[in-house]
Amino acid sequence: MNQIIKIKTNKQGEVSVSARELYQALEVKKSYRFQQWFETNSKQLIENVDFRCVDVTTQQNQYGGIKTINDYQLTVDAAKQIAMMSGTDKGREIRLYFIEVEKQWNSPELMLSRSLQYANSKLIGYESQIAELTPKAEMNDVFIETGAAIGVREAAKEMNVKQNEFIDHLLNNKYLYRSSGSRGKLQPYKKYVPKFFVLKSGSVNGVEFTPQVLITPYGRQFFYKKFYAPDQMEMSV
Repeated sequence: MNQIIKIKTNKQGEVSVSARELYQALEVKKSYRFQQWFETNSKQLIENVDFRCVDVTTQQNQYGGIKTINDYQLTVDAAKQIAMMSGTDKGREIRLYFIEVEKQWNSPELMLSRSLQYANSKLIGYESQIAELTPKAEMNDVFIETGAAIGVREAAKEMNVKQNEFIDHLLNNKYLYRSSGSRGKLQPYKKYVPKFFVLKSGSVNGVEFTPQVLITPYGRQFFYKKFYAPDQMEMSV
């Protein structure tokens, strides 16, 4: 069957016809401008049901200029109705063409093909989601395998995030505070010890220094999910 007019199919499997292409295929007189023709022939149609307005680009001149014009995407039933209303031999030919296209479209072979295409598109979507989540799952494994509490700098490096940004998250969300002023040592709030943090004490030349804060594997996993992978957030404090 020769293609008289192009029928488009979107991702949802919906078919449509360009009103401008139908206008040309019906060989409407040039004196009957497209917009006037469409307004006359669409009076019995319902916008956003039988047709919808769209913008299309077209070449403006031989030098490659482009301009935007309005068009209408018609359902096949609406296109058949307009073709029939023309009352011309060309209109009857196009109407019969649409009827034949619908018969082929609804054949068992094409219905099966569309079903397989839809299933494949869903599978590709699932595969993309799995690929996106895999690095996050692997990161969680890293925290568990490490098995030891480590410093904030090492934790940021392990998460592959900026150290200052990570510290800001911990301070702003009240997991840590500075012992004295903006340059003081980082210290955890007591309620998060030892679940998220542990303190490593020490001395230099017999003088005790402020204990260093270390983040537990559980704490790193929790903070990574909270700040960088919130879609995986399942744990609570």
